[in-house]
Amino acid sequence: MNKGQIGVQMMMLKGKVEEIGVYETMRKIHDLGYRAVEVSQIPMTSENVAELKKASEDFGIKIAALSAALEPMLPGAPGETLTADYEKIVSDCKTLDCRYLRIGMMPLHLMDDKDKIMSFIERAEAMAERLAGEDIELYYHTHHLEFQKFDGEYLLDLMKNNTTKLGFELDVHWIQRAGENPVEFIKQYKNRVSLLHLKDYRIGQMDLSDVDFQKDMAKFFQAFTNTIEFAEVGEGNLNIKAIIEAGLESGAEYFLVEQDDVYGRDPFDCLETSAENLRKLGYGDWF
Repeated sequence: MNKGQIGVQMMMLKGKVEEIGVYETMRKIHDLGYRAVEVSQIPMTSENVAELKKASEDFGIKIAALSAALEPMLPGAPGETLTADYEKIVSDCKTLDCRYLRIGMMPLHLMDDKDKIMSFIERAEAMAERLAGEDIELYYHTHHLEFQKFDGEYLLDLMKNNTTKLGFELDVHWIQRAGENPVEFIKQYKNRVSLLHLKDYRIGQMDLSDVDFQKDMAKFFQAFTNTIEFAEVGEGNLNIKAIIEAGLESGAEYFLVEQDDVYGRDPFDCLETSAENLRKLGYGDWF
């Protein structure tokens, strides 16, 4: 059977990077058994890039993907973008021997207008073509907002159907939250997916400690509906094995564990739980 590579989306470790630094964070990732990372929301300073490179070499951890916005998330927002910092971002990719670059999200102020969306798609495809000349592939990461419909078509499908170079990093939690079946949806993106986010979907318990049923039914309904949680892989309701097999069949190479909120747990403990569950499912040799 063909295999993928299970790794870590480092967004969930940004607090650890601030606390102990990139190198020691990568050492801990290695100690948990992971051998690939996607770098997101970690400042790409010269020091951090150097530590990523050294840790990658010392611990045998592949830098699977880096993150870069195409344009600012909102007008005037800080941060590197491919539009303004192309040479620096490409240099980071080459320094870290990384051939995948992923856009975390479309700028928020464009997402409610189809004409603006189509213009963004055109710019993203042009950037994907430019990066291909550097042997770097550009991917777009999905949330639930890309499942808005415009003239009966998902925003995400608009992106897929109007591009050929741009790839997609599908996030199975957000697909589920959007009301689609992750297994079946992944299959629709066959040969456009090399990066897949493994993130489980859990219904948590209601917190009714501060609800007065006699006076504030609105507060009750807020507690009633606000029970969807991000879960460690294997601790939620998703069919993780079927998702992984669909991803592999559709061309996914890296399967990246991520958890947006750990609800007070240490993120390393969450990553350990996810790794244990994935090994129990039979994916021990994917680490």
